[in-house]
Amino acid sequence: MNNLRNKVQLIGRLGQTPEVKKLDSGKTVANFSLATSDKYKNAKGELIENTEWHNLVAWGKTAEIIEKYVKKGNEIAIEGKLTNRSWEDKDGNKRYATEVLVNEILLMGGKPDGNKTKKEDNLPF
Repeated sequence: MNNLRNKVQLIGRLGQTPEVKKLDSGKTVANFSLATSDKYKNAKGELIENTEWHNLVAWGKTAEIIEKYVKKGNEIAIEGKLTNRSWEDKDGNKRYATEVLVNEILLMGGKPDGNKTKKEDNLPF
């Protein structure tokens, strides 16, 4: 049961191409947001679509794969864990962020232009 304590799995589309940085320490970090959508009918029978945005962070090899293969509009699946952090902004106000720390990523479906990914793309996963 320890594997279920803090696990997040999401499938969605990227709103922007990930921001990838190489830090002075040599580590690579990718920051990006993922949209997930739910559809349901309300009491009047109207179809309602609700979109949620999730902030994601990936490090190391995962960040490098994201930089190379993931762009705005791509549909991906991720697995990770929920993290919280806080900091003080330049005005001394305490700020908070909830993010998903990505451990695994899977490219889904086709490319944003509708073309299907081909086997000869030589993706490393």
